[in-house]
Order: sequence, then C-alpha cells, then structure tokens
Amino acid sequence: MNQPGPASGRSSAPAAGGPPDLAARAWRNLGILMHERSDRRGEVTEALGMSFFRVKALRRLAAAPEPLTLRGLADRLVSDRPYVTLVVDDLVERGLVERTANPADRRSKLVTVTDAGRAVAAEAERILSTPPAALYELSPEELALLDRVAARLIEDE
Repeated sequence: MNQPGPASGRSSAPAAGGPPDLAARAWRNLGILMHERSDRRGEVTEALGMSFFRVKALRRLAAAPEPLTLRGLADRLVSDRPYVTLVVDDLVERGLVERTANPADRRSKLVTVTDAGRAVAAEAERILSTPPAALYELSPEELALLDRVAARLIEDE
C-alpha cells in the first residue's frame, strides 16, 4: 500500500498551499462518525455498568478457546498484570468470571468466563457491532464501495 512518509521520499503533511490532505480528512471524518456520532463505547459502558476496559477484558476472555492465565490476559489487553488482577477481581465479584488454580503451574491462576459472563459479553458484542445510523442512509452502491475500501484497509500485508 502506498503511504507517504520518509521511505517514499514524500512528507506525510500536505504542502503549504497544496491540495487538502485527503487521507487526514477521511481519517478525521471516520473519527467523528465512530467517536462522536455513534459512541458505542459509551453505550456499552452505560448499558453494562462497567468501564470499557472491563468490557474489553470480558470480551477477550469469552472469545478465548480456553481459560487464560492472568499473564495471558494482560498480554492480550496490552496492560500490566497488577491492573488486570484488579479488573479480574471486579469481574469475579460480579459473577462474570471465575479464577481457579492452574494445574500446569501452581503459581498462576486461570480465568474462565461464567454463563452470566458469556451473556454480558454477547450483549457487549451486540451493542458494539451495531452500525451507526448514517450507514443505513447510504445507497447500496455506496455501502458496497465503503465495504471494499474498508476491507482493503484491514487486509493483511
């Protein structure tokens, strides 16, 4: 994918008096759509009564094919273990996860989602995956174009 920057010899900023930076404008518009006009993070935290980080931790645990250690969860969340321990403690108190001894390593604990936790994670996924109303106002052709562009932007290199 062509990208302005030092490797290409082009600056990532538009030249003074030159055309507007379309990439920056598109990025800004996507940010407005995602974070200001359809704040799903705010919706999910309000609906579930917990911080978005706790929701994120619960979703990671629910999506894991097997129980995770606290270290494994911290790695997946790109966070430090002491903070993840506090988050898991809260999720245990809410009855959304259970912490058990790791049979493979007595020094670590495994974290498993409860049925109640799976239901809360599913509700979080439902809220977070609801498209903004503005997308439903696009024509089928515009949606198809947006889908193609978004798919290209996230494809593996």
